[in-house]
Amino acid sequence: MAKKKKKKKPIISFLGSVVAFFKDDRFRYAMGIVFLLVALFMILSLISYLVNWKTDQDFEWAKVFSGPEVQVENSGGKMGAWLSNLLINKWFGLASFVFPAILVIWAMALYKIRLVKPGKSIRNSLILIVLLSITLGLMFGDAGGLLGSGPGGQHGYFLSKWLMASIGTFGTIFLLIICYTAMILFSTSFLERIRELENPFQAAGEAGGKEPAAEGDSEDAADPFVLTTMKPEEQADLPEETRGEETTGEIPGRDTGEQAAAGTDRESKGSDGRDDVEMTIEDVSGTNPNDFNPDEGALGEYDPTLDLPKYQYPPLSLLKEYDHGDTTVTNEELISNKNRIVETLSNYNIKIDKIKATIGPTVTLYEIVPAPGIRISKIKNLEDDIALSLSALGIRIIAPIPGKGTIGIEVPNQNPRIVSMKSILASKKFQDAEMELAIALGKTISNETFVFDLTKMPHLLVAGATGQGKSVGLNAIIASLLFKKHPAQLKFVMIDPKKVELSLYTKIERHYLAKLPESEEAIITDTQQVIHTLNSLCAEMDDRYNLLKAAQVRNIKEYNTKFINRKLNPNKGHRYLPFIVVIIDEFADLIMTAGREIEHPISRLAQLARAIGIHLIIATQRPTTNIITGVIKANFPARIAFRVTSMIDSRTILDGSGADQLIGRGDMLFLSSSEPIRLQCALIDGPEIEDVTDFIGQQKGYPTAMMLNPVEDGGSAGPDVDLDKRDDKFEEAARLVVQHQQGSTSLIQRKLSLGYNRAGRIVDQLEATGILGPFEGSKARQVLVQDEFSLEQILSKLS
Repeated sequence: MAKKKKKKKPIISFLGSVVAFFKDDRFRYAMGIVFLLVALFMILSLISYLVNWKTDQDFEWAKVFSGPEVQVENSGGKMGAWLSNLLINKWFGLASFVFPAILVIWAMALYKIRLVKPGKSIRNSLILIVLLSITLGLMFGDAGGLLGSGPGGQHGYFLSKWLMASIGTFGTIFLLIICYTAMILFSTSFLERIRELENPFQAAGEAGGKEPAAEGDSEDAADPFVLTTMKPEEQADLPEETRGEETTGEIPGRDTGEQAAAGTDRESKGSDGRDDVEMTIEDVSGTNPNDFNPDEGALGEYDPTLDLPKYQYPPLSLLKEYDHGDTTVTNEELISNKNRIVETLSNYNIKIDKIKATIGPTVTLYEIVPAPGIRISKIKNLEDDIALSLSALGIRIIAPIPGKGTIGIEVPNQNPRIVSMKSILASKKFQDAEMELAIALGKTISNETFVFDLTKMPHLLVAGATGQGKSVGLNAIIASLLFKKHPAQLKFVMIDPKKVELSLYTKIERHYLAKLPESEEAIITDTQQVIHTLNSLCAEMDDRYNLLKAAQVRNIKEYNTKFINRKLNPNKGHRYLPFIVVIIDEFADLIMTAGREIEHPISRLAQLARAIGIHLIIATQRPTTNIITGVIKANFPARIAFRVTSMIDSRTILDGSGADQLIGRGDMLFLSSSEPIRLQCALIDGPEIEDVTDFIGQQKGYPTAMMLNPVEDGGSAGPDVDLDKRDDKFEEAARLVVQHQQGSTSLIQRKLSLGYNRAGRIVDQLEATGILGPFEGSKARQVLVQDEFSLEQILSKLS
C-alpha cells in the first residue's frame, strides 16, 4: 500500500498546484473582466447584425482572418459579423441575446456579487434560449428570410417544423406551455409559498433561521466561486447559535488560533450534512500552518531555476552550419572500394556471399558476409593487405559486428564531411533526450546523432595525440551541457594546466563555474590550487552523502525530487544539489608535478562521487600506464579515444587496438560497453564558443561563482615528525643542503651514503624544522635557510 501512495504523490502535488492557481483571487478577477468584455462585444455585434444582416448574412469563419479587401458592416468587425451570423441566423435567432446575460451572471459570480443565484440562473438561461428559439420559429417561421432564417434562427425554424409535423400545432403549443411552466416552478420558490399556505404552522417552525442558511449553503456548494457573506444587521436576526457560522471576518473575543480551531470544528462536525466548507477563518487571518501538507502541494513545487528566472538558453543561431546533409561519397568510389575488397579477399581464397555499404560523414562501413567455412581470424589478419589495396589509412576491421552476422570493414572517405555542432544540437534525438546530463558528441557511421547520459557513465576518460581533436571534443561536451541545463542545475570545475584551452569560459563564471573562495581565477591553472580544489570536492562529496543519509535516499535524483516536493527542511541544512562536472585538461602534466596528491582525491571522487552528482571528465595526451593507473581505469568505464601514435597507447585507453588506426581530425572511438563505437566528433571552434559564452555572460548571473568549502591542507604545516627522535645524520644533512642550496633526497643519499628510505625520513625532518620547503612534484625542494649562521641558530634551539 505504501508503494501505491508514493506513486500518486507527484500527481496530487500537481493537481494541488493547479487548483491553487484557479482559486487565486487574481485569476478570478481577470476572468471576470474577460467575461464582461466578451459580453459587451457580443451585444454590440448582435445589435449591429439586426441593422446590417443583409450585408453580413452567411459570413464564413474562413473570412475572419482574411485581408483588408473583405469588408463588413458589423460594429464587431469580421469576428462580430461571423459570431452574430452564427448565433442569430444559424442557431437560436433573437434568443441569442440571452448569451451576453449568461456571461454577465458568471462575471458577477466571480466578483461575489449575489444579485441572483449563479448556477440556477445560468441553467435556466440556457433552457430559456432553446424554448424562445422554438417559440419564435413557431410564431413567425422564416418570416420571408428576415434576419436570414427568421426570428427563431435555423434551430427554432426547423425544430418547430418537426414538432408541428409530429404532434401538430396545438400539441406543440401545449408542449411549450408545459416546458415554460416547469421552468418557472423549478426556478422560483412558488412551491414553497403554496406549502406555507397549506401548513402555516410547520412552515413557521422551519423558518427558525435554518431555511435561509441551508438554501444559501446548497447554492454555494454548487458554485465554487461564491462565498456566502452576511451583513451585521442580517446576523442579528439569526439565533445566537448560528451567528458567525457564515461570516468570513474575525469572531469577537477570540484570537486567531481559536478562530482556526472553530473553523476546523465546523468542518469536522458537518452540521448540515456537507462534507466540505467553502471558506474558513484562515482566508482572512492568514495561512494556517497546521493545514500545510507538502504531499498535496500546498506551496507548489520548489523551482531552483527561479534564482535566475529571466535566464535564456543560448540560441542555436550562435553556431555555424558546416554540413548540408549531402553525401560526399560517389557511386564510383563505392564500387571501386567494393571491388578491391572482394579482389583482395579472393586472392587469399576467401569468398564473399554478400557485401553492403553504409556511408558515414568520414568513414564508410562495408559489411561482408563470408561464405560458410571461412574463419573470421583469417579475414582479421588481412587488415594491412586491404589497406594496401585501397591505398587508404585508418582501415579497421570489426570481426564480427556485435548483434549482426557480418564482418565490418571501415574505410575512410576520400572527401570527409565536417559535422557541425549546430546540426547535432538541433537534432530531434538531442532535443527530446530525457537525460539528466545529455551530451551530444557527433555522428556515427550510419549518420545518426550520438547522445549519451553522463550520469550513466558516470565518468569519462579522453585521450588522444596532439592535434587530433581532443580539445574540440571537450568543447563539444561543455556546449551540450550549456545548451541543455540551467545554471541552477549544473556547475563546472575547470582545471587547465595549459592556461589557454579553457580560458574562454571565464565569462560564464557567475553562471556555471565553481571555485575556491581564495581563488582569483575561475579556471584553475596552478597546481597547488588544483590540489586544494580536488580536496574541497572530496569534502563536498562527504557533505552530500551526509545529506543523502539524513534524507534517507540513495542518490542525488531522489534527494532533489524530495527537496523539490518540499519534503526536506532547509532549516536543517538541506539544499538543492546541482550537478558538478569536473573537467581536467592535460592530466599527465598534473600527475608529473603533483603525483599522489592529485591521484588520491581523483581516485576517491571516481569511486564514490557518482551517487551525489559529481562527475569527472579527464583528458590527456599521454595515455600511458604511469598516467592512467589501474585505479583510474577501473572507475572510468566510459572512454573516448582520438587518434594515438601507437598500439600500446590504444591498449591503455581502450584495452584493445583501434585508436592507432583512426584518421584524426575528430575521428574517434567511444567505449562504454564491450565494443567501441566509431564516431565523427562535431566541430565547434573558438569564435562559436566565444559567442555562446558572451551570450550567457551578458545575462544576469549569481553575485559570484559557486564557492566550494576550503579544506585545510595538513601538508602545508609540514609532515607529522617527532623531532625528539631525529636521525643521527640529521645535523650533517642540514649543513649539506644549506651548503649546496639544494634540497633533494638523492643528494643526501649520495653524499652521506644512505638508503632511500632513511634519506627520505631526514628530508621530512628538515621540512618539519623549517630548513626545507614542501614537496613540489618533480622540482627540488626549496632551501629556506640561506647561510650556516642561521642554520646553527635553528640547530641550537633543537638541542
